[in-house]
Amino acid sequence: MRCDARHQSGSLLSSWREERSREERREKREERREKREERMGKTEMAVLVGEDGFAVALITIVNPPVNALSFDVLISLATHYEEALTRDDVKAIVLTGSNGRFCGGFDINAFQSPTSAKEKLKVTPNEFLTYYVEGGKKPTVAAIDGLALGGGLELAMACHGRLSTSYAQLGLPELQLGIIPGMGGTQRLPRLVGLPKSLEMMILSKSIRGKEAHSLGLIDAIASPADLISAARLWALQIADHKRPWAKTIYRTDKLPSSKEAREILNFARAQARKQAPNVMHPLVCIDVIEEGIISGPQAGLMKEVKCAKELQASQTSKSLIHVFFAQRATSKVPGITNIGLLPRKIKKVAIVGGGLMGSGIATALISNNILVILKEINEKFLRAGIDRVRENLENRVKKGHMTQDGMEKALRLLIGVLGYEQFSDVNMVIEAIIEDASLKQQIFCDLEKYCNSDCILATNTSTIDLHLIGQKTASQDRIAGAHFFSPAQVMPLLEIVRTPNTSPQVVVDLLDLAKKIRKTPVVVNNCTGFAVNRMFFPYTQAAILLVDHGVDLYRIDLAITEFGMPMGPFRLIDLVGFGVAAATGAQYLQSFPERCYKSTLIPSMLQDKQTGEASCMGFYIYDDKRQASANPEVSKYVEKSRRLCGFTPDSMIAGLRNKDIVEMLFFPVVNEACRVLDEGISVKSSDLDIASIMGMGFPSYRGGILFWADTMGANYVYSRLMTWCELYGGFFKPCNYLAERAIRGFSLGAQIDRARSQL
Repeated sequence: MRCDARHQSGSLLSSWREERSREERREKREERREKREERMGKTEMAVLVGEDGFAVALITIVNPPVNALSFDVLISLATHYEEALTRDDVKAIVLTGSNGRFCGGFDINAFQSPTSAKEKLKVTPNEFLTYYVEGGKKPTVAAIDGLALGGGLELAMACHGRLSTSYAQLGLPELQLGIIPGMGGTQRLPRLVGLPKSLEMMILSKSIRGKEAHSLGLIDAIASPADLISAARLWALQIADHKRPWAKTIYRTDKLPSSKEAREILNFARAQARKQAPNVMHPLVCIDVIEEGIISGPQAGLMKEVKCAKELQASQTSKSLIHVFFAQRATSKVPGITNIGLLPRKIKKVAIVGGGLMGSGIATALISNNILVILKEINEKFLRAGIDRVRENLENRVKKGHMTQDGMEKALRLLIGVLGYEQFSDVNMVIEAIIEDASLKQQIFCDLEKYCNSDCILATNTSTIDLHLIGQKTASQDRIAGAHFFSPAQVMPLLEIVRTPNTSPQVVVDLLDLAKKIRKTPVVVNNCTGFAVNRMFFPYTQAAILLVDHGVDLYRIDLAITEFGMPMGPFRLIDLVGFGVAAATGAQYLQSFPERCYKSTLIPSMLQDKQTGEASCMGFYIYDDKRQASANPEVSKYVEKSRRLCGFTPDSMIAGLRNKDIVEMLFFPVVNEACRVLDEGISVKSSDLDIASIMGMGFPSYRGGILFWADTMGANYVYSRLMTWCELYGGFFKPCNYLAERAIRGFSLGAQIDRARSQL
């Protein structure tokens, strides 16, 4: 009996525990559901009754931070519209967004993953705009502050009137994501601003401010933020009373050209699109959809827009560009650095050692963003040359319309030239930007330690030299970091932040904040020869030279690579950076990675004969006085000499490679090295390497970055190709273990694998 009682008691206790466990799971599910609902976008409606006694429904989009549209928001919008349209006391509607932002567009995540809200939506987004907003029996006026982008602007254009603040940002940037406007934007924007301007805004994803939008007719009136809602309310009532036009944008034709003129404009736009973006289709699709609406009428245009938008959402180009969109925003999130509660210290004053091309470019980037710069050189001549370079950089910005003359003069007042370290005592950061000489850099860092305060960040712009070597003679290891800008520093968007095991997390947080202030995209990497970007891409030019030594024409290689989407081929790139730099960095990689470097005599032979690249107007190409490149007829003798010294005779099989093969033979070794960079922990995220390849080396963004592109073909394909070439041409192509592992197990290159469980 006692045993039975104990058994019964145990069973009851077990049942209670199971029930309690189920209850806890239910509570957690409910808690998660409530949190999801809190995050869900919505709209709020209030009825504004003025002194005139008339009621206007104020519908506000509430979906922080930018009030993005989603299926939840559309459901809420439709509900409030139905109420406002049926209420007898409501005469008109004002549509706005919360917290000074109208609407930042459709949430990309809504298209990326299935949602039950999509099924609950009674009408499609286009139907909502056409029948509820534009076709509603009561007028709607959009009150735009902050931004109206993408779907946000499409929503506003369906309204019967639009008021905005003068600085509000308006645009249709969808083509940046490989898609087209899908809520009527291709049809309504040309009818409001004219065909040429609408093409510029859509094809180039160019946004405009409220003041310009008003001059174009996209906005009906400008109001201050304080008066925006009341002005929009009055405007809506005036439309309802027929004191202002009750116009449906979709049927306007006053700004459209004749069919003949439209075709001429659109054909010119097609030619430009093919020239500027030959490897993608979505700009041409956008032009076709616009044309359909002009030639066949707006309803035909809307129908084609919906069809094409859906098709483009499923395209590889769109998937790649959306990956880049999210990856770029993730670079500033660094595990163990940005999630431990550190706040950035303010960097207001920066010293730069060296006023050459890199130093002057960095100075330009800093003073253009209101940061005081102390520029140090070794003598007056070099200092004056450095300051002149900064001025020239700023003048180029003024010429291109990126800066006003007053802005340039203000920026130059933030630049102070010095010949000594005396003014370094109160700077927040120093960036060393001299030539790649390790011993000289060591001496400079010892001097900086003496003259700078103990909180000053000591950074180097070196592109290849190990940070341990640069800082080994100092006692300030915790504040030494790499701040690697890419040339030209005032233009290139990437900042590679390099840390050692000793670098303080605070320093990394500070550099991330600096990158944001000077409008650079940061990528945080760990220390090694070449860091992440140059380390990944050192096999790129070596593979190109290997192909030439085996019989491939170097100009054909450059052509294949530019047709793939790179801004220039590897030999044009070598000319640009200079043969001296190429030889020096090549020697460093040979010293660090001798087992996988390809050594050729091609560059040393040309360098010996004073052919140094673009700077001397003579390299793989020859350059005229306008820096226009043409083939160098002298190159063939150096190629023949290199082949002879390597013991190679032209290989008919490799000489007849397809362009696709050339691209893969140059980039798969880069993929292989990127895998090593991940495996060694130099970079913690594969998506960071994708962004680094795009922003640092010009890899085409519409391919998603170097590893994302490789994953579209699969690790197994990359591995098998490298193995084939390894057997034919040697260990340069040998796949690393990281790549082999993922190929065998069918994983993506960015996937994390439990190495302890690996069967390799």
